[in-house]
Amino acid sequence: MAQALESMRRRIDSAEDLYGVVRVMKALAAASIRQCELAVESLAEYNRTIETGLQIVLWNRPEAIPANSLSGKRRGIIVFGSDQGMCGSFNEQAATFAIDTIKALPEREEDRVVLVVGNRLVGRLEDAGCAVREQFPIPSTVSGITSAVQDLLLKVDELRFQDGVEQFLLIHHRPGAPVRSAPATVQLLPIDAAWLRGLAKRHWSSRSLPTFTMDWRELFSALIRQHLFVSLYRAFAESMASENASRLASMQAAEKNIQDHLSVLAVEYHQGRQQSITEELLDIVAGFETLTKEDDRRARKNAARSSR
Repeated sequence: MAQALESMRRRIDSAEDLYGVVRVMKALAAASIRQCELAVESLAEYNRTIETGLQIVLWNRPEAIPANSLSGKRRGIIVFGSDQGMCGSFNEQAATFAIDTIKALPEREEDRVVLVVGNRLVGRLEDAGCAVREQFPIPSTVSGITSAVQDLLLKVDELRFQDGVEQFLLIHHRPGAPVRSAPATVQLLPIDAAWLRGLAKRHWSSRSLPTFTMDWRELFSALIRQHLFVSLYRAFAESMASENASRLASMQAAEKNIQDHLSVLAVEYHQGRQQSITEELLDIVAGFETLTKEDDRRARKNAARSSR
């Protein structure tokens, strides 16, 4: 019984250690979600500034709006997953959605270039017959998103100018209800001509009409470059927020399961301990009764001897 209780005590200690780890991961996931949400919120004002700049250029140079006619048929697909586990069905959802989306695209398989952000998606996509050209890591913190976006933009430029890839599609999770998210698609390139025409027709709230002095082509190119940066940054931040939301939900479920398991172990331990105490008391009582009987026999023997 002592060995059984010691084994049960070790199981309780292990469960309590795991419970502590789950609580820490739960807190880290919640903090990461808020950091990613703040990053997305901070993009809104920056994006508004970029759109305002594009609006000014398009007012003065409406010929800058492209016709959305593509000479090439090659497409790049950038799929966002995770580098870490314990995030529920996050990667499975991303892989399933990406595979279905890629299969529905009109171009031939050899005209597709698939880039993956997060190494846990690579195997799932390759198992489904989707060749992955290159894999990029997910930044561990929000502060690392900028450098990750720059690396991805360099790869996009390389594919555009060296491989003739003119279309790019983003596939990533977007946060929805609390601790819920769903994968979605975003067209990165070509820039939507209808969106640019909408900017050109947007009402200007002030009577002062701004202007610019630099070459409009350079300005337009720089603003489009910043627009691509914002789109990729948002994709990273939203994907990371969704990943941590999925991890938070998993940790909450794990926390409840461990609590239930600890409750069962505690009941079993106390029952075993009570049984051990009962057995010890019974051993003491049995020993006492044995000693009492021996004392009675000795007393009777001594009484019989003295009567002789």
